[in-house]
Amino acid sequence: MQGQFLTHTGQVRKHNEDSGGIFYNSSGQLLAVIADGMGGHQAGDVASQMATRLMKEKWEDSNELASPDEVEKWLSESITSINNSVYEHALNHEECYGMGTTIVGVACIKDFTTIAHIGDSRCYLLNDGGFKQVTEDHSFVNALVQSGEISKDDAQYHPRKNVVLKALGTENHLEPDIRTVCLEQGNKLLLCSDGLTDKVNDDELQEFLQVDDVQETGNRMIDLANERGGEDNISLVLLYHDLPGKEGDS
Repeated sequence: MQGQFLTHTGQVRKHNEDSGGIFYNSSGQLLAVIADGMGGHQAGDVASQMATRLMKEKWEDSNELASPDEVEKWLSESITSINNSVYEHALNHEECYGMGTTIVGVACIKDFTTIAHIGDSRCYLLNDGGFKQVTEDHSFVNALVQSGEISKDDAQYHPRKNVVLKALGTENHLEPDIRTVCLEQGNKLLLCSDGLTDKVNDDELQEFLQVDDVQETGNRMIDLANERGGEDNISLVLLYHDLPGKEGDS
């Protein structure tokens, strides 16, 4: 598995409230995370970095996970626990009151990957069936799309497109959406914050993923988002599964 985490503050903001990374447990299994913080002052930084750090610590302390059921249970319990920790931190620190963060985490285990998320940071999968978003945004505009009130194209330009309906750390009890998908040779995964998807559409993301160099592809995605304004922080993880003719990192 080839992997790369990249983040950029963008062209407008002074602080990067995104966080993320690629981590390995004691058995060498991979977990990738993207978190996009929100809150007054620098509380967004606190929420996203806290969520990422706790995910990293929990994953590095975990043993080998063999089945989708085991991975789904681990992700559900871990994110629920982290949600409670972030929520309690916000309650006990006045400067962090109301903070929260999106989170999308992907555990890659041999021939399958399990995706857990809260908020509107996304996971995409490119395989023989095409390119598709495998997470469902917990956002105001996506709720309008699902109800048929607006189209997906309209959602891109809606004035409230960045309103998140569900974020880690904002409620005492919150569970992530979780799903498991099969992975085959040559499949590619993209995790990203909305700083990327607000500026680069799905067709363009798919085109970028035709290139097998993860560093080059990630940099080109970020460059385009910045060229188009870069009003938000931009973060992504690229994961390439056993590319033909290439040795993957495990």
